[in-house]
Amino acid sequence: MMRHRQHLFILAALLVLLSACGSSTSVTRDNVAYMYGKGADQLRLEARIYHHAPERSTLYYKLPTRDLLYKSDGGGGPYKAVLRITYEAFPEWGSKVLLDSASTLVHDKSDDPGIEKELIGSIDLRRNEHKSFVLRVTARDLNRETQATTFIRVDRRETAIRQYFMPVDPRNGLPYFTDHFRPGTTVKVRCDAFANATLQVVHVPAESTLPAPVFSNSTKKTERAPDTSFVQNVDADGTFLLSDLKTGALRFQLDSVDARGYSLFTFADCYPYAASPQDMLKPLRYITSMQEYERITKQDDLRKAIEKFWMDCTGDREKARDAIRTYYGRVESANRHFTSSVEGWRTDRGLVLIIFGTPTSIHKAENGETWVYGEENNLMSSSFTFVKRTDQLSDNDLVLERDPLLKGAWYRNVESWRNGRVYSN
Repeated sequence: MMRHRQHLFILAALLVLLSACGSSTSVTRDNVAYMYGKGADQLRLEARIYHHAPERSTLYYKLPTRDLLYKSDGGGGPYKAVLRITYEAFPEWGSKVLLDSASTLVHDKSDDPGIEKELIGSIDLRRNEHKSFVLRVTARDLNRETQATTFIRVDRRETAIRQYFMPVDPRNGLPYFTDHFRPGTTVKVRCDAFANATLQVVHVPAESTLPAPVFSNSTKKTERAPDTSFVQNVDADGTFLLSDLKTGALRFQLDSVDARGYSLFTFADCYPYAASPQDMLKPLRYITSMQEYERITKQDDLRKAIEKFWMDCTGDREKARDAIRTYYGRVESANRHFTSSVEGWRTDRGLVLIIFGTPTSIHKAENGETWVYGEENNLMSSSFTFVKRTDQLSDNDLVLERDPLLKGAWYRNVESWRNGRVYSN
């Protein structure tokens, strides 16, 4: 769940359509590795699409002000931040045709830029075509000259209704930019298109397994069966309230035989931050033997046991701090980008990001992503292909095509972690 917000601002912007058919801009062959690397932490952009109705959609975006540079005109406050929010729409991954684009300037003022708040705004997508397309959203801090980019597939198919649902804060109606929450949370869900409807809901237990190593041939993943079901009535204003969320997934469907639906997830630990000793322990399994892991688990003081593991790896307290910062920073990054029906660090992409770091290049396609470490088409480079899996619970579930030839690269990188050689890419 998102961190506590001290201040919230809604910055609304009207859409200006700029037709540019025949543009040479390409989506798929762009290297988008920057989305998951260290640069992505300089300006953290979150975005989501919400369909109010078949003919009306809105792009919502959020940025934390602590990532922005506030400047004064002199003589003290107010301090001002200036952002440019841009979107570009493409008919599909790999297309060179720019359907339309929009850009707006966002100004924010603060007497104390040290106070954390969030800038939340929206852009209406006034497109009448009932077709899916790919949206590239970019936020640029004009004071600092840093930027962040994220991609969204805007799904307008009749067989898809996920983007007709949006969780919001029940205290103020502002959108959440995640479908993943902590246990005990109360959340309101907007679904204007289904006002007064009765939804069929199933609860699916949480998954606790870890992905297999990148060279393994044991990749079978079974669907989790629901353990309970109930009905949810949507109010006349197109909202319903969920209280005291339980660990697992809730799947909302129009009826019991209609596969279309929306999923909301609740994770008990290690999401999105590895804050407690128990949170820090679980991702450690990727670089420990079963015996080591069990020995650490049984220690009375778990935090000291984990610190000792890293000290033994690095041989130096300062290096141990750097290793911990990098390792769990990757855990957080995986949670931010790859969470699906399980926490991002448990996914195949999360596994690779934590062990190998940010790839040299990432190319996105309609059915998945390709990650390359090293020069492309170089026999010495390592390549990972992730393919989108058909999953009713989530559309962010990509499965690694495991390869026995990756065994050497896997053990080299695991051994690097265990020897305190941290690559902070």
